[in-house]
Amino acid sequence: MFRSKRSNYVRRLWRNRITTSTDSEDQKSSKLDTHQSSDFERDLKAASHVFLKRLKEKQLELLLEAVESKGGAATACVLLPRGELKIGHKTLSPDILCCLLFRWPDLPNGSELRRLKHTCKFNKDSAESAGYVCCNPYHLSRLATTPESAAPPPYSEVAWDWKALQHTSKLLPIRTSSTETGNTPTSRLNHWPPSDASGVDGEAMNPWCSIAYWENRTRVGRMFPVMSDFVNIFYELPHGDGFCLGHLQTESRSENVIRTRTKIGYGLVLSKELDGVWIYNRSNYALFINSPTLDDPQSRTLTVVKVLPGFSIKAFDYTLAEILEVTRKEPDVPVGPTDPNSLRISFVKGWGGRYTRQLITSCPCWVEIILSVPSR
Repeated sequence: MFRSKRSNYVRRLWRNRITTSTDSEDQKSSKLDTHQSSDFERDLKAASHVFLKRLKEKQLELLLEAVESKGGAATACVLLPRGELKIGHKTLSPDILCCLLFRWPDLPNGSELRRLKHTCKFNKDSAESAGYVCCNPYHLSRLATTPESAAPPPYSEVAWDWKALQHTSKLLPIRTSSTETGNTPTSRLNHWPPSDASGVDGEAMNPWCSIAYWENRTRVGRMFPVMSDFVNIFYELPHGDGFCLGHLQTESRSENVIRTRTKIGYGLVLSKELDGVWIYNRSNYALFINSPTLDDPQSRTLTVVKVLPGFSIKAFDYTLAEILEVTRKEPDVPVGPTDPNSLRISFVKGWGGRYTRQLITSCPCWVEIILSVPSR
């Protein structure tokens, strides 16, 4: 009854920590690394409790807001002093410690973490941020790189000289056209760099991509144009805006589609960055992604990548896209049926070689991301 606000924050944070017993089904399938033995977990628990008690009241308040939102709302950066914390025989930075406590108890190290630029406004080079690091665990994601399945057989078994193609792509201007946007072929040495939503003198720019939502073989609603550098695609959110799939209505839906729609939850974030198009899974279930630049360049198979909750992936790589475009111009290189400027993302349900669903049109809920080729 006489507890201080600060001590209440500590107790609430401690109750919200993630333990291995409360992992999601996908996280349970992965074994803990050796450094998270019982001895390490005991040391981590003791050190974490001391760590939280040392934080200032405002820092505790911001961290609690982030943890209790579970990524559903935009939360501020939590700035804590840089430096490493001694935990048993190991040392951890405060941002890694917060990720272990509140998101991923199986996190091996910080090398697979990626800061979410569309969410985290922390600038380590600014004078105000000197000596600090953002420790908001929902301003970070884990990198996903492992292919989930590949559709047999490969379209081509040509031995690709990848280094030579990279050299060629740097020398040749690339001309492309988009059947979706009606753009005429234009010379293009770079793909879609981040830009403001307005052009010169306030003139509106064309969308850098458009999103189509599908339920099995049926497209639902209109195409959603994207002007800003990132967009949320979700079924429901406590706060925020973007492409809300929950608002799209149709005359009839199967029970399978209805169940899958409600599992989309916070959905994903699609962001346009300097090196490519990134996807961050902010839902509680896996995403399944197919993209021309995620395919195996040696076999030209259609690869489906499973992205677990809290993970992100570069779904469209601008450099690889240019290389693939050069190869499509080579007369001796057979090319399979592929759309060079589109991504496909299925929610909850996968498709491909490891599933009974071989085609994405058999998935209950999925979106198609059609990238616009700019005129220059």
